[in-house]
Amino acid sequence: MRAVVMAGGEGTRLRPMTTSMPKPLLPVVNKPIMEHILRLLRKHRLTETVVTVHFLGSMVRAYFGDGEDLGMRLTYATEEKPLGTAGSVKNAADALKDDTFLVISGDALTDIDLTALIAYHKKQGALATLCLTRVPEPLDFGITILDDDGRVDRFLEKPTWGQVFSDTVNTGIYVMEPELLSYVEDETSVDWSSDVFPQLLKEGAPIYGYVADGYWEDVGSHRSYLKANHDALGGEVELEIDGFEVSKGVWIGEGADVSPDAELKGPLYIGAYAKVEGGTEIREFTTVGDNVVVREGAFLHRSVIHDNAYIGPHTNLRGCVVGKNTDVMRGARIDDGAIVGDDCVIEEEAVLHPEIKVYPSKTIEAGAVVNTSVIWESRGQRALFGPRGVSGIINVEITPELVVRLTSAFATTLRKGATVVTGRDGSRAARALKRAAIAAFTSSAIDVNDLEMTATPVARLETTRSNAAGGLLIRTSAGRPDSVDLVFLDERGADLSQADQRKVERVLGRQEFRRAFPGEIGDLTFPSRTVDTYTQDLLRSADITDVADADLKVVIDAGRGTVGMVLPTLLGKLSVDAYLVNTGLDERTPTETSEQRSAAVSLLGELVASSRAAFGVRFDPLGERISLVDEKGSVIDDERALLVFVDLVAAEASGGHVALPVTTTRVAERVAAYHGVEIRWTTTASDALATAAGEPGLLLAGDGRGGFVVPEFSSAVDGFAAFVRFVGLVARTHLALSEVDARIPRAHVVRLTVPTPWATKGAVMRSALEAAEGRTVDTTDGVRVVEDDGSWALVLPDPTEAVTRVWAEAATTERATALAHRWADLATRAGR
Repeated sequence: MRAVVMAGGEGTRLRPMTTSMPKPLLPVVNKPIMEHILRLLRKHRLTETVVTVHFLGSMVRAYFGDGEDLGMRLTYATEEKPLGTAGSVKNAADALKDDTFLVISGDALTDIDLTALIAYHKKQGALATLCLTRVPEPLDFGITILDDDGRVDRFLEKPTWGQVFSDTVNTGIYVMEPELLSYVEDETSVDWSSDVFPQLLKEGAPIYGYVADGYWEDVGSHRSYLKANHDALGGEVELEIDGFEVSKGVWIGEGADVSPDAELKGPLYIGAYAKVEGGTEIREFTTVGDNVVVREGAFLHRSVIHDNAYIGPHTNLRGCVVGKNTDVMRGARIDDGAIVGDDCVIEEEAVLHPEIKVYPSKTIEAGAVVNTSVIWESRGQRALFGPRGVSGIINVEITPELVVRLTSAFATTLRKGATVVTGRDGSRAARALKRAAIAAFTSSAIDVNDLEMTATPVARLETTRSNAAGGLLIRTSAGRPDSVDLVFLDERGADLSQADQRKVERVLGRQEFRRAFPGEIGDLTFPSRTVDTYTQDLLRSADITDVADADLKVVIDAGRGTVGMVLPTLLGKLSVDAYLVNTGLDERTPTETSEQRSAAVSLLGELVASSRAAFGVRFDPLGERISLVDEKGSVIDDERALLVFVDLVAAEASGGHVALPVTTTRVAERVAAYHGVEIRWTTTASDALATAAGEPGLLLAGDGRGGFVVPEFSSAVDGFAAFVRFVGLVARTHLALSEVDARIPRAHVVRLTVPTPWATKGAVMRSALEAAEGRTVDTTDGVRVVEDDGSWALVLPDPTEAVTRVWAEAATTERATALAHRWADLATRAGR
């Protein structure tokens, strides 16, 4: 039986370590990852192996040769272009067509029992057997569900937290029959998990899963690379360490010169012919490569030092990686998570702060303090983008330097010569940061249409109307006057999708920014009359029939934001008797706290009641969301306002559907069904409503937080469009708002938040899915379980915080509360 080792990946997330070295050759305890894999194959008598290579494949060939030194017989299959996990194996089909074969990655560290895996495959008579394991954070892997017989029931590649229904993931180790290769086209990029296996499942082919108990670590990030080294030293994974264990956990390679005055605290490894002087301190989980010199007074802890490096006197290295042939001079300090590439010089007294990346062949000058303020790690944030874009404290977490780098990363994902739209709110901080962003855009060969201070919906529409490739809005975070949001837009004017966010994060992580040649520097223009254009387009698309005859009186609170720049023009063309308040701008208070908002809405209710208006509307300062007050002055909370809006829209529609997030009360289904309209449930992702707006037949989309999408006008949340649509609906319904509200059944929804460590979120979702056995389950977003009586609970991991959200709805608040606590308790137990 033969094996296939896939060694063709570029390892882009591991740069700068993989800039000049293929990922399979990265050392773990001073031996390439792939060498540990080959030794594992040899241990299980898989000595005839095909190695698939692409990126820097000649280096892999040169290192391993024909495999004779390892007691193996290696052949190579070279990919001229990336062919994917299945395409690369098909490229080696000539060597695999006669017998069962095993596929394994050359850049993951494992000691899984391959013999047991193969025996299981043969026992089941499988066409393919997937080797599975359980991991605490399954986002970067393919999650898999098995039936009681061990057959694969379903799986999903690289899910979001809302799609995590298990912590059992695909390791990329497979046992396969040669017939499988017929499902893969020659010279075509094909993936096993996303292309071949789904097709086989549809055909009912015998695809089995084997849940292995051994160690497995996908070395796909800097943190996982350090972890693999630490686990190897700590004995978490069974592998061969070349050297002599001179004391417990202290391994010394052949010919190493270690002073007896050096303080060593294992587990640690010192490579062959390394020199460690007296007065040094090398602490646990440190790997020192071959021929490395560590001078007196140096301090190393949890670090990985590649071959031929020089570590000068009185240096301090903690939790970092230093590339081969790199010199770290006297007194230099490299902090946790920093990565220094090959052939670099870190001069005397230089300081590299946490998470710094220094690419190969660079020199850091003496005394330099290299600090890019990587706030996201220090905040414990799992991803750069959150529900409001990129957010943080002004000049602490969001600095001009970060804005330049982040904007440059976004610009790099766009084509040269493209146009973007920029805008801001009325704050001084947003004004300063936008100037930095414009410089970054134009320096990246991107033209900028700057709207200066503007309402968010105007900027979103201008992005679409001007055929821009995207945009950037800089605004004060809602309820947090000391923070700002950087909201990046796509060509639709909607927030970037999660896929596009990942592209920006990858460019930012590599710091591979595109810079324009002098003749390519972008232009900066200032479009005129954008508010007039916006209002004209809005009124042209809106149904405002009967508004003039209804003689409506409306009280409108502009929220003291940029809304006040649009409403006078809009109301001047809308046939309503409007009483407009709070139109002034105050750059010192560009946002409001929740308490201030509640007080303002209550005051609006008093104005509505005293003026005998039909209803009242309060805009948020950005113009995206609205709050409603009925003719009696009673505040309609946001979730109730969504039901009222759905009822009014559905009442005058003939078919169609409304898009709502899965967290919305199912009363919405009863309201819509009464009028012959469907509800289509979406995820809670920031771009979900914008995506739903592109579907035919959509009447309305809402998020339950005062945000509405009016699809005939825009694909983004738009407070002005929602207001105009609402005015038309109220004018035609001939009912008071309180009467519409009264005819809608009351909802009983309870929400709870369960603190959940990131490492256990996958286990929480698996436990929720297992606990739902026998009941209806919906995994549109999270795990939603429907009871026999129609009550339901939703368990949803938060994508940016270490918590799990629980929603429950039942016939009474008491029953909903009990149901919510039952699932919250399950999440608490599973998260321990």
